[in-house]
Amino acid sequence: MWRDRIEAGRELAAELARRGYAGRADVIVLGVPRGGVEVAREVADGLGAPLDVVVVRKIGAPGWAEFAAGAVDLDGAVHANPEAGVSRSWLEQAAVAEHAEALRRSDAYRKGRGPLELAGRTAIVVDDGIATGLTAVAALRWLSGRGAARTVIAAPVMAPDSARRLMAEADEVVALTAPAGFAAVGEFYGRFPQLSDDDVTRLLAIG
Repeated sequence: MWRDRIEAGRELAAELARRGYAGRADVIVLGVPRGGVEVAREVADGLGAPLDVVVVRKIGAPGWAEFAAGAVDLDGAVHANPEAGVSRSWLEQAAVAEHAEALRRSDAYRKGRGPLELAGRTAIVVDDGIATGLTAVAALRWLSGRGAARTVIAAPVMAPDSARRLMAEADEVVALTAPAGFAAVGEFYGRFPQLSDDDVTRLLAIG
């Protein structure tokens, strides 16, 4: 267990540095809002890399909002969770509101500036933990579509099945732990507060 996202981010940065990602001009770190951005701030600082966000939104299952029935990216592409048992038409309809929220957050976090250039770069996507992996899939595919030369997904903790599935989506998957019996990301943190949009904007502005 980590004390908080900052401690986890520093350990994740050290692991990524060990794998050769520190001090490279081609590397960009992208946090998944909101909690992932706090981890990503530590990773970006530890690697000496710029930080941006990749805004994707989970689509919660009917009656169980915490379980991802799918995810939607900034371009409106919808990625389904085949294990959720929902129809494509329901998913497309539910994605409309989440896509609008993704666009709102992207504008709010960047304060009018455009996203950092991705073409030809190594994009490291960072979250505070990965459960189903649907938002990670959406983020990785969106980055590849924007011309990233190499994609890496990194998180302090991942569900083992999700870590294996993500190997088919990313060039490299980095997890500090992928324990059997994974239930929820928050179980691995002593402090796991919800972050606000203002918190994300502040973290992006620090570097």
